[in-house]
Amino acid sequence: MEIIRRLAYARVGLAGNPSDGYHGKTLSMIVRNYWAEVTLYEWDRLEIVASRNDMSIFQSIADLAGDVRLHGYYGGVRLIKATIKGFYDYCTKIGIKLKTDNFSIRYETNIPRQVGLAGSSAIIVATFRCLLDFYGVEIPKNVLPSLVLSVERDELGIMAGLQDRVAQVYEGMTFMNFSLESMRTIDGFSCGEYEPIPLEFVPPLYIACSADAGEPTERFHNNLRAKYDAGDDLVVNAMKEFAQIAQDAKSAIYQRNYDELARLMNANFDLRHSICRLPKEHVKMIEVARASGASAKFAGSGGAIVGTYPDEETYKQLKNSLSAIGCEVVKPML
Repeated sequence: MEIIRRLAYARVGLAGNPSDGYHGKTLSMIVRNYWAEVTLYEWDRLEIVASRNDMSIFQSIADLAGDVRLHGYYGGVRLIKATIKGFYDYCTKIGIKLKTDNFSIRYETNIPRQVGLAGSSAIIVATFRCLLDFYGVEIPKNVLPSLVLSVERDELGIMAGLQDRVAQVYEGMTFMNFSLESMRTIDGFSCGEYEPIPLEFVPPLYIACSADAGEPTERFHNNLRAKYDAGDDLVVNAMKEFAQIAQDAKSAIYQRNYDELARLMNANFDLRHSICRLPKEHVKMIEVARASGASAKFAGSGGAIVGTYPDEETYKQLKNSLSAIGCEVVKPML
């Protein structure tokens, strides 16, 4: 029996986020410290196996309430179920006839939940990779992120942009242009322009996250979308500024001007702070990191931060300071 195992990795936004859902530009990369793995093999019926992340047994009522506060009501099974349907609908739409074999599928993940590291989309991308291999189907690389997003939006009602899915499909570091003039429709899906950037240009980076400071991404995006759709001048103009920051950050990386990159990453967060009411514990992470001599911005929707540091002494101080407020600090594996 052939066993198919496929991975997708956590994503950190280096610049531009959260403009990806608003015709902006972003610069993002995947980090291999955190991953989702999906396993699929032929079976006599189609079976989705719950993982320990979908647990329904708790030590107490307080334990259940704490788990919901940190992780929400839904685990990864709904993501896999929605992905299988989305894959089937796509193949039916473009006339791909699938074999009738059934399969068993399960997932595991170590991506911290609800801290903005794209854990949900990682499960979906890894599931798609398994399904593509099992059925021998090919989907254009620039289309797959849009298909992943359609699963989250149309099947699950999760509001988000393309950034996470592009980063996880392309891997490495990717500059993404979602401006209206750059978007193209392929197989019925809207796709942007995606530029891989060689990893040799990546500066020294750190990631820090707190398991106690998470917030569901849909909560953040729903609030921002409402302001944008209402024509809020601050939000509309900020989205244009985010896009320019991402463009300038790409130039700084190619020039290896990491001081300028640090300034831009700080500016990205400061702009975000000016248009959003952010949880104080998230802001505290930024303040502590900057006080240590590093740059700092949100990696995603909140609960995890990313930044640059000038030397190892600064990194040591950064790690000590952030650990003191309950954050895990790592150097990204690229």
